[in-house]
Amino acid sequence: MLTIFWLSLSLLIYSYFLYPLLLKLLIKPKSIALQDINHYPSVDIIIAAYNEESCIKARIENALAQDYAGELNILVASDGSKDTTGEIITSFTDPRVKAFNFPENRGKISVLNDLIAQSNADYLVLTDANTDFKADAVDILIRSFTDQVGAVSGELILETDDGNQNQDGLYWQYEQLLKKYESALGGLLGANGAIYAIKRELYVPLSKDTVVDDFCIVMNVKKQGYQVLYNDLAIATEEVAPSLKEEYGRRVRIGVGNYKAFMVNLWALSPLNGWFSLCYWSHKVLRWFAPHLMLVIFLTNLALLGTSFYNLLFVGQVLFYALGLYGQKKIDNGEKVSGIIAIVSFFLSMNIALGQGFLKFLKGHQSGGWQRTARSGDKK
Repeated sequence: MLTIFWLSLSLLIYSYFLYPLLLKLLIKPKSIALQDINHYPSVDIIIAAYNEESCIKARIENALAQDYAGELNILVASDGSKDTTGEIITSFTDPRVKAFNFPENRGKISVLNDLIAQSNADYLVLTDANTDFKADAVDILIRSFTDQVGAVSGELILETDDGNQNQDGLYWQYEQLLKKYESALGGLLGANGAIYAIKRELYVPLSKDTVVDDFCIVMNVKKQGYQVLYNDLAIATEEVAPSLKEEYGRRVRIGVGNYKAFMVNLWALSPLNGWFSLCYWSHKVLRWFAPHLMLVIFLTNLALLGTSFYNLLFVGQVLFYALGLYGQKKIDNGEKVSGIIAIVSFFLSMNIALGQGFLKFLKGHQSGGWQRTARSGDKK
């Protein structure tokens, strides 16, 4: 029991705290050298949308405004939207916009598979319906490629409105930092779904029940033997979900997708993959099983009660969970909470959602359909 307790606690601490320190000791990130291009390759920007009338027009206009010297088209589709998304995308007269208004809602992956099948471009840039690119984002992504590089992720900056207590933006900055180190080490895992590019011929169609498409698409590129890079000069912005409550359902769904992705990518567990395997175990696998580790730590600590040391540790755990639940209740009621309480609440909510996603995964949850996160510009 003692060994299980300390092993579980050590793995949890390692994944969130010691692993980032290890990366900092192992590698120093360097700026990616941008290639000089005489003949710019063709690019298709891929956008799948569902009920995005509040932002899809601005998204397409932002894509059209990219400062890219080569051929650039936008392939955008509405997946059976119940609002005016379909009408908006088909209203564009610019020949660079190829709009598809699918009447039936089939899920994001089905739409991506269909759109990419229509593409003849050299490169694909995948993005979200509520994302904004800086004007040079596509140019920087494409100039980051070499013969050995199969995918490049850009940097996503999450914008938080005043009064928004969702700590996703803070956690995202922490995740971005890890991506920079992992990219330099050759172990980048997945991409920022809002801004990444791949060589079109490397795209492998995914099953319709795939949820974490950005992760799986890039993992398939890596599986084919190509490098995956992270270039923080290619910048996109996106708003944080209005609240933890709005974000929770999305995190449960992503949790289901994570465990599906784990089963599909068992090849990545092999130590023969070198640094990539270390990053995968440390950054993904241990994080995905953090709820399990937290439960084991709590139960084994309970069984070890009887000495002042383990009694104190257990009290600390109870206070930690109580603080998180207290903060979550206040946030749900629209009340302000201090920074540490908000962070604890976010961490707890994130792992509860992940645990719920695991239970749904065990029950055979198969849906790859949409679960749209609320936007600040949505109609009330």
